[in-house]
Amino acid sequence: MCSGSFAKCLGITLLPLSILCVLCNILLFFPGGKVADNTADITDEVFYLGGLLGSGVLMIFPALVFLGMKNNDCCGCCGNESCGKRFAMFGSIIFAAVGVVGAGYAVIVSGVAINHGPKCFINDQNVTYPFENGNYLSNNSIWDLCVKPSGIITWHLTLFSILMVASLIEIGLCLFQVINGLIGTICGDCCGCCGGSD
Repeated sequence: MCSGSFAKCLGITLLPLSILCVLCNILLFFPGGKVADNTADITDEVFYLGGLLGSGVLMIFPALVFLGMKNNDCCGCCGNESCGKRFAMFGSIIFAAVGVVGAGYAVIVSGVAINHGPKCFINDQNVTYPFENGNYLSNNSIWDLCVKPSGIITWHLTLFSILMVASLIEIGLCLFQVINGLIGTICGDCCGCCGGSD
Protein backbone atom coordinates (compact mmCIF):
# COMPACT_ATOMS: atom_id res chain seq x y z
CA MET A 1 0.00 0.00 0.00
CA CYS A 2 1.24 3.48 -0.79
CA SER A 3 2.27 5.69 2.12
CA GLY A 4 -0.21 8.37 1.09
CA SER A 5 -3.13 5.91 0.98
CA PHE A 6 -2.22 4.55 4.39
CA ALA A 7 -2.04 8.08 5.81
CA LYS A 8 -5.49 8.81 4.39
CA CYS A 9 -6.90 5.73 6.16
CA LEU A 10 -5.37 6.95 9.42
CA GLY A 11 -6.90 10.40 8.89
CA ILE A 12 -10.34 8.89 8.29
CA THR A 13 -10.01 6.96 11.56
CA LEU A 14 -8.72 9.92 13.59
CA LEU A 15 -11.62 12.24 12.74
CA PRO A 16 -14.40 10.27 14.50
CA LEU A 17 -12.09 9.58 17.44
CA SER A 18 -11.39 13.29 17.86
CA ILE A 19 -15.12 14.07 17.67
CA LEU A 20 -15.79 11.38 20.29
CA CYS A 21 -13.19 12.95 22.61
CA VAL A 22 -14.73 16.41 22.18
CA LEU A 23 -18.19 15.04 22.98
CA CYS A 24 -16.92 13.23 26.09
CA ASN A 25 -15.30 16.42 27.37
CA ILE A 26 -18.46 18.44 26.73
CA LEU A 27 -20.63 15.83 28.49
CA LEU A 28 -18.32 15.95 31.52
CA PHE A 29 -19.42 19.57 32.02
CA PHE A 30 -22.81 18.10 32.99
CA PRO A 31 -22.14 15.98 36.11
CA GLY A 32 -24.40 12.95 36.12
CA GLY A 33 -26.04 14.25 32.94
CA LYS A 34 -27.48 17.26 34.74
CA VAL A 35 -26.72 20.96 34.50
CA ALA A 36 -24.45 21.97 37.39
CA ASP A 37 -25.68 24.78 39.64
CA ASN A 38 -22.18 26.18 39.91
CA THR A 39 -18.90 25.60 38.07
CA ALA A 40 -17.39 24.65 41.44
CA ASP A 41 -19.59 21.52 41.32
CA ILE A 42 -17.72 20.21 38.25
CA THR A 43 -14.62 18.05 38.56
CA ASP A 44 -11.50 20.19 38.13
CA GLU A 45 -9.93 17.96 35.45
CA VAL A 46 -12.86 18.69 33.13
CA PHE A 47 -11.61 22.29 32.89
CA TYR A 48 -8.18 21.09 31.74
CA LEU A 49 -9.93 20.30 28.43
CA GLY A 50 -8.00 17.12 27.69
CA GLY A 51 -10.70 15.86 25.34
CA LEU A 52 -11.67 19.19 23.86
CA LEU A 53 -8.19 20.53 23.12
CA GLY A 54 -5.76 17.63 23.49
CA SER A 55 -7.50 14.75 21.71
CA GLY A 56 -10.01 16.96 19.93
CA VAL A 57 -8.80 20.18 18.33
CA LEU A 58 -5.10 19.25 18.30
CA MET A 59 -5.97 15.95 16.63
CA ILE A 60 -7.99 17.62 13.86
CA PHE A 61 -4.81 19.08 12.32
CA PRO A 62 -2.98 15.75 11.90
CA ALA A 63 -6.18 14.09 10.68
CA LEU A 64 -6.68 16.71 7.96
CA VAL A 65 -3.02 16.52 6.92
CA PHE A 66 -3.20 12.72 6.74
CA LEU A 67 -6.40 12.92 4.68
CA GLY A 68 -4.66 15.14 2.14
CA MET A 69 -1.64 12.87 1.74
CA LYS A 70 -3.24 10.60 -0.88
CA ASN A 71 -3.99 13.49 -3.23
CA ASN A 72 -0.71 15.23 -2.65
CA ASP A 73 0.41 16.43 -6.07
CA CYS A 74 3.45 18.35 -4.91
CA CYS A 75 5.27 20.00 -7.75
CA GLY A 76 8.54 18.79 -6.29
CA CYS A 77 11.80 20.57 -5.86
CA CYS A 78 14.55 21.15 -8.43
CA GLY A 79 12.39 19.45 -11.07
CA ASN A 80 12.11 16.22 -9.06
CA GLU A 81 8.46 15.42 -8.24
CA SER A 82 9.30 12.72 -5.69
CA CYS A 83 11.24 15.26 -3.65
CA GLY A 84 8.02 17.21 -2.95
CA LYS A 85 6.11 14.07 -1.97
CA ARG A 86 8.90 13.03 0.34
CA PHE A 87 8.90 16.45 1.95
CA ALA A 88 5.12 16.16 2.44
CA MET A 89 5.59 12.77 4.12
CA PHE A 90 8.22 14.32 6.36
CA GLY A 91 5.76 17.09 7.25
CA SER A 92 3.20 14.44 8.22
CA ILE A 93 5.67 13.15 10.82
CA ILE A 94 5.67 16.58 12.49
CA PHE A 95 1.86 16.67 12.54
CA ALA A 96 1.78 13.11 13.90
CA ALA A 97 4.06 14.27 16.73
CA VAL A 98 1.61 17.11 17.48
CA GLY A 99 -1.16 14.50 17.63
CA VAL A 100 0.85 12.33 20.03
CA VAL A 101 1.43 15.31 22.33
CA GLY A 102 -2.25 16.30 22.29
CA ALA A 103 -3.55 12.79 22.87
CA GLY A 104 -0.87 12.18 25.50
CA TYR A 105 -2.11 15.23 27.37
CA ALA A 106 -5.65 13.83 27.27
CA VAL A 107 -4.46 10.45 28.58
CA ILE A 108 -2.66 12.12 31.51
CA VAL A 109 -5.67 14.32 32.38
CA SER A 110 -8.01 11.30 32.16
CA GLY A 111 -5.75 9.18 34.34
CA VAL A 112 -5.53 11.89 36.99
CA ALA A 113 -9.31 12.38 36.87
CA ILE A 114 -10.00 8.66 37.25
CA ASN A 115 -7.57 8.48 40.17
CA HIS A 116 -9.09 11.51 41.94
CA GLY A 117 -12.64 10.41 41.36
CA PRO A 118 -15.57 12.75 40.82
CA LYS A 119 -16.37 15.88 42.76
CA CYS A 120 -19.76 15.37 44.35
CA PHE A 121 -22.06 16.40 47.20
CA ILE A 122 -21.36 14.46 50.40
CA ASN A 123 -24.39 16.14 51.99
CA ASP A 124 -26.81 18.82 50.83
CA GLN A 125 -24.26 21.65 50.91
CA ASN A 126 -20.68 20.34 50.75
CA VAL A 127 -19.10 19.58 47.39
CA THR A 128 -15.76 17.79 47.62
CA TYR A 129 -13.64 14.89 46.41
CA PRO A 130 -14.65 12.10 48.83
CA PHE A 131 -12.21 9.53 47.46
CA GLU A 132 -8.43 9.22 47.74
CA ASN A 133 -5.92 7.66 45.33
CA GLY A 134 -8.52 5.74 43.36
CA ASN A 135 -9.78 3.81 46.39
CA TYR A 136 -13.32 3.89 44.97
CA LEU A 137 -12.24 1.87 41.93
CA SER A 138 -11.80 -1.36 43.88
CA ASN A 139 -14.37 -0.68 46.60
CA ASN A 140 -17.75 0.32 45.28
CA SER A 141 -19.28 0.17 48.75
CA ILE A 142 -17.89 3.67 49.40
CA TRP A 143 -19.73 5.04 46.37
CA ASP A 144 -22.53 5.94 48.77
CA LEU A 145 -20.38 8.82 50.00
CA CYS A 146 -21.56 10.71 46.91
CA VAL A 147 -25.10 11.79 47.69
CA LYS A 148 -25.73 13.68 44.48
CA PRO A 149 -25.83 14.10 41.56
CA SER A 150 -27.12 10.58 41.13
CA GLY A 151 -24.98 8.36 38.94
CA ILE A 152 -22.02 10.75 39.06
CA ILE A 153 -19.43 8.03 39.67
CA THR A 154 -20.55 5.91 36.73
CA TRP A 155 -20.81 9.06 34.57
CA HIS A 156 -17.31 10.19 35.58
CA LEU A 157 -15.69 6.76 35.12
CA THR A 158 -17.39 5.99 31.82
CA LEU A 159 -16.62 9.29 30.10
CA PHE A 160 -13.04 9.63 31.34
CA SER A 161 -12.39 5.96 30.46
CA ILE A 162 -13.75 6.45 26.94
CA LEU A 163 -11.62 9.57 26.65
CA MET A 164 -8.53 7.70 27.80
CA VAL A 165 -9.05 4.70 25.49
CA ALA A 166 -9.83 6.89 22.47
CA SER A 167 -6.72 8.99 23.18
CA LEU A 168 -4.55 5.89 23.46
CA ILE A 169 -5.87 4.72 20.08
CA GLU A 170 -5.07 8.16 18.64
CA ILE A 171 -1.53 7.90 19.99
CA GLY A 172 -1.14 4.49 18.36
CA LEU A 173 -2.43 5.76 15.01
CA CYS A 174 -0.13 8.78 15.10
CA LEU A 175 2.84 6.54 15.92
CA PHE A 176 1.90 4.39 12.92
CA GLN A 177 1.99 7.55 10.82
CA VAL A 178 5.44 8.42 12.16
CA ILE A 179 6.67 5.04 10.86
CA ASN A 180 4.70 5.44 7.63
CA GLY A 181 6.05 8.97 7.19
CA LEU A 182 9.62 7.79 7.68
CA ILE A 183 9.13 5.10 5.06
CA GLY A 184 7.53 7.63 2.71
CA THR A 185 10.32 10.13 3.33
CA ILE A 186 13.07 7.62 2.66
CA CYS A 187 11.48 5.59 -0.12
CA GLY A 188 8.90 7.90 -1.64
CA ASP A 189 5.11 7.70 -1.66
CA CYS A 190 4.72 4.23 -3.22
CA CYS A 191 7.59 2.06 -2.19
CA GLY A 192 8.00 -1.01 -4.34
CA CYS A 193 11.64 -0.73 -3.41
CA CYS A 194 13.62 2.17 -2.10
CA GLY A 195 14.85 4.24 -4.95
CA GLY A 196 12.02 3.13 -7.23
CA SER A 197 9.79 5.62 -9.00
CA ASP A 198 6.90 7.18 -7.09
